[in-house]
Amino acid sequence: MKIFLDTEFTDFVRPHLISIGMAADSDDEFYAEIPYPYDECSDFVREVVLPLLGKFPDATYSKQELAEKLRSWLDVLNAAHGTLEICFDFQTDWDLFIDALDYQVPKWCVQKQVNRNINELLYYEYHKKNALPEHHALYDARANRFAYRERPDVVD
Repeated sequence: MKIFLDTEFTDFVRPHLISIGMAADSDDEFYAEIPYPYDECSDFVREVVLPLLGKFPDATYSKQELAEKLRSWLDVLNAAHGTLEICFDFQTDWDLFIDALDYQVPKWCVQKQVNRNINELLYYEYHKKNALPEHHALYDARANRFAYRERPDVVD
């Protein structure tokens, strides 16, 4: 089963996780926000990302609580569906995901880089059709799930 991952973070130089969103093929979802160093947020993050936080009640956790909740959610999906493909379109998303799990990624979670499989027009259509802003981790994970299309592997 595929699970689409997206994160929001402080900046590109020294990224600290702000929020994580995951949208599974089964329509199961996970969303969390954690405390972050405000002073390390880029201007873009302060202007665009931070105003989108707080939309989901009970979604704020400490870093330790996040690891526990995320691991528990993944365990439930693994029990129901077996191997989980964690699909991401940006390497930092995967890096922050494994950091959120304290680098204890279960062996049945397989990473899958999908940036070339995301149809950009469908991605934007999802946001527009659902009147949801970009740069919110859960909304972007949902948009990636909607816009994902299998493509044959190309050998260079």
